[in-house]
Amino acid sequence: MTTFTLYHNPRCSKSREALALLEARRVVVNVHRYLDTPLDITHLRGLAQRLEGGAPALIRTNEAQWTALALQDPSDEERLQAIADYPRLMQRPILDDGTHARIGRPPEALLDLIE
Repeated sequence: MTTFTLYHNPRCSKSREALALLEARRVVVNVHRYLDTPLDITHLRGLAQRLEGGAPALIRTNEAQWTALALQDPSDEERLQAIADYPRLMQRPILDDGTHARIGRPPEALLDLIE
């Protein structure tokens, strides 16, 4: 049986919708509240490798903190370090099965990972 981890922010409506969708389909998930327990750089590297779009896809570029960093043409490592330093910059929700990961925007984007 596949073990799923949902990187979740309960204050985010899309994240709540994704969790509700998974629960409605009786998918057992480990919920990781990444703002309470931030991911370290090693974990972020692995997650980026499993995610289509890699490290650039992990960043919420519309966040004020990202703009404040003023990184010019950042490397993947700089992006991941920014998330490690400022967890709010991480895209959400993300469902990870240990082999592949998907961003749940919209939440239905997670369905191909669970079916």
